[in-house]
Amino acid sequence: MDKIDKSDIFLSVVQTNKGIIYKVVNSYCQNIEDRKDLVQEIIIQLWKSFDNYDDNFKHSTWMYRISLNVAISFYRKENSRKKISNPLIDGIINFSDNDDFEDKETDLGILQQMISQLKDLDKALILLYLEEKSYKEISQIIGISETNVATKINRIKNSLKQKFTQLKNQ
Repeated sequence: MDKIDKSDIFLSVVQTNKGIIYKVVNSYCQNIEDRKDLVQEIIIQLWKSFDNYDDNFKHSTWMYRISLNVAISFYRKENSRKKISNPLIDGIINFSDNDDFEDKETDLGILQQMISQLKDLDKALILLYLEEKSYKEISQIIGISETNVATKINRIKNSLKQKFTQLKNQ
């Protein structure tokens, strides 16, 4: 396959599945500039790994796996950088990064806020679950067994349900 064909195929795959990138980015970044940076980084990593794409998997599975890995790395790096570069500013000026979420008083806004506070792996799992991916697909994307996926998702759902109920009863 020559470079023009490869580029065309890559662009087609990304265009067809671009929603995956945006869902992952929106789950891991609240700041608009960080979102733009993360989208670029994901596309770069997708391009770098395009030659190694395994035809045994769907393009969407491949894109989720790379997007989530890049997002988790980016999120960790960004948090470390912010802690080092802004230790005083964080204590003095405390603007909420969650201002981009919908009305926090709505059930959806509350749920989004709760999901944004989950650990990296849990956030990835619930994102894929909410995308109605099968446990098999999730296990391929995340790299853990189907049984482990089912167990973790069940625990996350129960935890979110419990927190949600507590919040509603206050």
